[in-house]
Amino acid sequence: MPHSQLHPLEIDPNTGEPFLRLPAPRTNIIITPPRPTDVPGLVALYNDPELAQWLNSIPHPFLEEHAEPRLARMIASSEVVMKEIQAAEAAFPEGPLQFIGGCPVTALREVKPDGTQVYIGDVKVRRCLFVHLGLEEPERLQVMEANDARPVGDESIVWGMADALAKSHHGQGIMTAAIGTVIRDWMIPRMNARHIRAETFVGNIGSVRVFEKNGFVAESPAVKIDWVSASGIRHAGLHCLAWEFDAQEKRHLD
Repeated sequence: MPHSQLHPLEIDPNTGEPFLRLPAPRTNIIITPPRPTDVPGLVALYNDPELAQWLNSIPHPFLEEHAEPRLARMIASSEVVMKEIQAAEAAFPEGPLQFIGGCPVTALREVKPDGTQVYIGDVKVRRCLFVHLGLEEPERLQVMEANDARPVGDESIVWGMADALAKSHHGQGIMTAAIGTVIRDWMIPRMNARHIRAETFVGNIGSVRVFEKNGFVAESPAVKIDWVSASGIRHAGLHCLAWEFDAQEKRHLD
């Protein structure tokens, strides 16, 4: 049966946005494109000291003047992917589904009983930064450039994932479900993702467990680094986790 090139994204009749919905029992959580109105939520999220200790590229304190350009970049990235989907729809309106070069939905939102949507975090997808290789900058950039040059749908592309969730929603299995939904419902069938990586500072056990529950394997030993987090905490190592497409994912896809 032919599908729209948006498949499996749904369209919100109120906002006109595409979204993915988390499976039961968390169907009140959806993943949408980022919005300009997310600035206050982004500021609150990244100013949480418990999160800031695990971030190395976010200013602290994180102000509206930091959130606005960051959000603009996130929106622009989502729009690029949406244009790619629209081009595929124009060229293949009756299918088959075409591979897409990214995921257009990143913002986690709780849908309240009255329909109000509250921003609670992000789950992001991009081509891998290869931090886990421990290379000096020129060599790492060369590896990145080679990976970035691979065409959309190439099985050898290495992808990266990152996530952040408001403290108010910890302990509910939301991020575990969100990462699983993005991988199974979008990255595998629509991006042909076969290799995904994630990194977090040594000590961030909660983040490691979230990825492990989705089939990522933590590599040992940790990669040695000397990075200072957004809140000024010095970190000496990175947990590096790898996910590989296997027979279990193939059965789900079939």
